[in-house]
Amino acid sequence: MSFSPDALTELSAAISARAGIAKNAVAAVRLGEDRHLTGMIWQADVVVVSEQSLPRKDEFELVVPGGSTLTAKLAGRDASTNIAILKTAGSMTAPSFAAAEAQMGTLALAFGADGEGSASARLGIVNFVGGEWHSRRGGLIDRRIVLDIELASREEGGPVFDAAGGCLGMSTFGPRGQVIVIPHATLARVVPQLIREGHVARGWLGVALHAVAVPDALRESADQNSGMMVMSVVENGPAAQAGIVAGDIILSVDGIAAQRFRKLARYFGSDSIGRRADVRLIRGGAVVTVQTTIAERQAA
Repeated sequence: MSFSPDALTELSAAISARAGIAKNAVAAVRLGEDRHLTGMIWQADVVVVSEQSLPRKDEFELVVPGGSTLTAKLAGRDASTNIAILKTAGSMTAPSFAAAEAQMGTLALAFGADGEGSASARLGIVNFVGGEWHSRRGGLIDRRIVLDIELASREEGGPVFDAAGGCLGMSTFGPRGQVIVIPHATLARVVPQLIREGHVARGWLGVALHAVAVPDALRESADQNSGMMVMSVVENGPAAQAGIVAGDIILSVDGIAAQRFRKLARYFGSDSIGRRADVRLIRGGAVVTVQTTIAERQAA
């Protein structure tokens, strides 16, 4: 396959035009001398950033398009979807972007803040697109989008666009250094909750768990080969109130097998709060069932 010089010139000009618009959507979040993280300008006073890379403090300095600085305060964070928001004291010009659906094999443009009021750009392709998935912390991500692209650490958290200029979402680093996208649909669902509440409510048992094998002698009665051992119990939490103690092996919660943490974590969405749950577990060589009421997860 060959391309005419005009086609390549047109492609280059189109990418440059996209970059010219996108640079107005990024802000640099200063982390220290010569260090910054990229934020995505979501609305006139809200910047979205990658929660996993944002230090745990309450106030930050932003370098916004054009090079001026603004003070911003942490307004909410949700580790389960890797989304945090900063609210600015002053107003910014917030670009309006249409949401786009990721398509495998199409071009992707990822932008980061350069720390001085402008932007950096990366070009790659959408390597993989899958259905909705849950993070290890139980957060629902609307699509699994993996990019064949490299990002510097300072560029994480910037917007990602398709070739037509539609917004795919926010870039972040996934397992094994993969660059993945938190989809626009996830941002549109979570950011308003963070603006209102400062967090996303999730259910909680109040235990620390570790995957273990079910003892051979109990596998038949347990009807499964593995479970989650309770390593510690939060005082006065739902598990403690149900009499669950360290050393118990949880087999299931309301019939959901506790064999894979992510599968179990899906159960503890905001709609689980206040729900009565049957917890089937192994204790003292026997399989027993206790009841508890799921509470809202305590703030970290």
